[in-house]
Amino acid sequence: APSIRLSPAARSLFDEPLAIAVRGLGPRQQVTLRTSLRDETGQLFQASAYYQAGDDGELDLARCPALPGGSFSGLEPMGLLWALQPQKPFWRLVKRDVQSPFLLQLEVFEGHGERPGRLLAQAQHERAFLRDGVRRVPVREGRIRATLFLPP
Repeated sequence: APSIRLSPAARSLFDEPLAIAVRGLGPRQQVTLRTSLRDETGQLFQASAYYQAGDDGELDLARCPALPGGSFSGLEPMGLLWALQPQKPFWRLVKRDVQSPFLLQLEVFEGHGERPGRLLAQAQHERAFLRDGVRRVPVREGRIRATLFLPP
């Protein structure tokens, strides 16, 4: 059965690379990969790309270019993240509470097109803004308003 392999596996910092690969596909099988996340107001952001697995049934986004027709094309290992677009026009992805991560959903569908085929695999990944152990300290001194982030 196909599976999504992420590195780091379950959680990464928002500005760190995320390696995405799909294993267990058929040789040269055509698939659609889709990412989605909801911001803190519940608005949906999505990106999708069309791919073709290699002869071994593996798809590594660092080595396989996206085919034309999705949110992007070409060799873009992080394309499914930077290409996220809002479903609501002119909405922007803004993080207000950096202490909670975004939850990214990844899905692999059979075939290409506006209406992809059956769901083959799915995974979740947290994109955090603070390393574990970092303390957030609000600063209020006279007219100064700031936030101090202290490492462990």
